[in-house]
Amino acid sequence: MANSNTETNYNSKKENESVEEQDIAQPAEKVEDEWMIRRCAVYDDEYSDCTSFKARFNQYFIFGKTLDCTQWKKDSINCYKWKDNQDLKAANELIESEKNRRKERLLPHYMNDVWEKRKAPPEDWNKPLPEYLQKEYEYTYLNVKSKEMKGEIPPSFDMNVPYCTVM
Repeated sequence: MANSNTETNYNSKKENESVEEQDIAQPAEKVEDEWMIRRCAVYDDEYSDCTSFKARFNQYFIFGKTLDCTQWKKDSINCYKWKDNQDLKAANELIESEKNRRKERLLPHYMNDVWEKRKAPPEDWNKPLPEYLQKEYEYTYLNVKSKEMKGEIPPSFDMNVPYCTVM
């Protein structure tokens, strides 16, 4: 009798191990918009930044009250659930949160009725600069380095000359 129980336990352990191996061996399901999920440390940093004393003071100064930071904490928890356990529900909640955050950030852009959006760039977008700007640009660091790289002028810094730096 003891042998049959032992065999049953051994067989059930073996079945459990094979099920676990199958779970590990199978690739995780692909989640649509998975690219929106940031690294989990980013959510942790955002939460800690949102709840810091400096941020709370700034929030009170700007908005007259402190902001609710719980969404960052939820996102962090969901991120770790997705990363560690491949929890699809957590991944979908995290993606939905990112979509809402993005929508909220871009809402002023879409609600803008002050500026007319262009359909195409202006026709003369690449015309030369006015003469006074070209004269100002002539001796800028960027222009000099550009000419050096093109070989139009010799390098202004000779690497063969020994220099001494005192620290």
